[in-house]
Amino acid sequence: MPTRRIVIDHLTIGVTDLAVSHAFYLAALAPLGFVEQAPWSEEARDVAFGPPGLDDFAISTLYDAGSGTHVAFAADTREEVDAFHRAALAAGGRDNGAPGPRLEYSPGYYGAFVLDPDGHNIEAVFHPEP
Repeated sequence: MPTRRIVIDHLTIGVTDLAVSHAFYLAALAPLGFVEQAPWSEEARDVAFGPPGLDDFAISTLYDAGSGTHVAFAADTREEVDAFHRAALAAGGRDNGAPGPRLEYSPGYYGAFVLDPDGHNIEAVFHPEP
């Protein structure tokens, strides 16, 4: 597998209930080292998350919350993928694929999938070093 490089600077998805989605993502992304960042707008209709000092991912009521969105967050270990899945389910997410190998995607691919409160397919994935 080629070396990964960042190709997206940031991503925002629409949500219907900011408070519910805020609680979900705060819990689900904590195992991946994400923390809450400051809102992106003065209206406080969004919440950003990312590693400390980085606001890579946001949720917002400024955008429609249509289904069909898939977001995959990188994990550093299989254990982080497992912890993400547990935390997301405990925070109200719905299982959409338990942690495990997904060799149909690539050798060594290990991922877990949950549906967030708006039905977005959220994944944590670990790719071992080649």
